[in-house]
Amino acid sequence: MQNILEIENVSKHYAGHTALDDVSLNVPRGKVYGLLGPNGAGKTTLIRIINHITAPDAGRVMFNGHQLTQNDVAHIGYLPEERGLYKKMKVGEQALFFARLKGLSNRDAQIRLKQWFDKFGISSWWNKKVEELSKGMAQKVQFIITVLHEPELLIFDEPFSGFDPINANLLKNEILALRDKGATVIFSTHNMSSVEAVCDNITLINASRNILTGNVAEIREQMGANRYRMAVTDSVSNLLAGIDPLLAEHKIEKTEGDTTTLIIRANPGVTRREILRAANESADVTLFAPALPSMDEVFITTVENFNRENK
Repeated sequence: MQNILEIENVSKHYAGHTALDDVSLNVPRGKVYGLLGPNGAGKTTLIRIINHITAPDAGRVMFNGHQLTQNDVAHIGYLPEERGLYKKMKVGEQALFFARLKGLSNRDAQIRLKQWFDKFGISSWWNKKVEELSKGMAQKVQFIITVLHEPELLIFDEPFSGFDPINANLLKNEILALRDKGATVIFSTHNMSSVEAVCDNITLINASRNILTGNVAEIREQMGANRYRMAVTDSVSNLLAGIDPLLAEHKIEKTEGDTTTLIIRANPGVTRREILRAANESADVTLFAPALPSMDEVFITTVENFNRENK
């Protein structure tokens, strides 16, 4: 079965507010799937529906080929953005408590927790109270609790929040390792650089609707069609006078000393050779290369276009 999760025409309404409006998406098995969108777009509502915390008003959620039930929650690990550890409990005691809730025997829980605590270098925290830990330290503990029972589907909501770059990279590598071992990951975040680093596919939700779905590399290539980065050491005005008729748009990215770097997009049908020929006649070109948009640019452009078209 290719998809572990299928969201079919799901809608959810609250008093005076539509949280989700006919949203559909498919999450492929064994991939990291980014769930993106501005604050209030509907991501958290969708995550709550997938976790069987709330029910959709219309549509359905299919898990492993059947309609999602409460029993399926045992096969899902959820790390919410708002953490839920008991501050007065000791770390090890609490980790064991949650492990037993998820069906592990005391022996298996002890073995797996020791492996994870050793891997994260936090064995010395076992007898500390949660209130003694920093936000990032507590998040490591909750990450371990989330993955300990080795669920088929993992849902991480802003998992890098509170982490320094070293620990964020550690967590990123663990998420990729879980995927490589067969887990499917839904990754909800505002951090677009982390999307480029870990996500295979994404869905972008805005104003309660799915406005973009696809493979990350393919989306970037599609939105980067006819888009190039160009650097020149001569007058930018002379350059633009020579190539502007060939361009759909341009913007200056940066200027350092005598060198100016631009991002340009060619008109449909205009070749790189035509642009280079015109540019070389009016400026000293030191760089000319394809310029794929970052996921930040994809996010901003897609949301702005949607909002403009749906005023």
